[in-house]
Amino acid sequence: MNNLPESGKTALRQQVLAARDRLGADARRQAVSRILPQLVALPAYRGARTVAAYMGFGSEIDTGPFIETVLSDAKVLVLPRVDAARRALSLHQVAARDRLVAGPWGIREPAADWPEARMDEIDFILVPGVAFDRRGQRIGYGAGYYDRLLAGRQPHTDCVAIAFDCQVVARVPTEPHDQRIDRLITETLNDEFFS
Repeated sequence: MNNLPESGKTALRQQVLAARDRLGADARRQAVSRILPQLVALPAYRGARTVAAYMGFGSEIDTGPFIETVLSDAKVLVLPRVDAARRALSLHQVAARDRLVAGPWGIREPAADWPEARMDEIDFILVPGVAFDRRGQRIGYGAGYYDRLLAGRQPHTDCVAIAFDCQVVARVPTEPHDQRIDRLITETLNDEFFS
């Protein structure tokens, strides 16, 4: 078996995470002040009825303001819940962010008994990632949870990622199971990708 794509991903993941971790508070605030207005201005977001997002953690972009916007825009908010036994994500409707519970890695997520949502109900999905390129390729943290989730997306579902400029690389190593995003927004980019 060829280990080159995964070893390339591992090294790239470490390099990008280190760069993201080094960003200062001022740089983060300035970047987010440029990124979030572009995100909520997207026609795909404006026209969406059901929006899937994620709770940012660590040095990721804080998605809390976006989640609050989704709720204030009276859209259906869906967040992922980790099913570690199945190595999968389930999607659940969320009415208030403050009632989330801690998941396996400390990331806040919906409780197991909250209403589950199907992928065919999702119009817009905010996708996390570690590194991105300008072809719509991404790598996450290495467990493949989002690749498996996105494999079931419908043609009408827009997949968008937000990231800092330091997370954009010349080329992300890919494998057949890797899922692309439709758009990447950073403090200086707003790129749409076509298959």
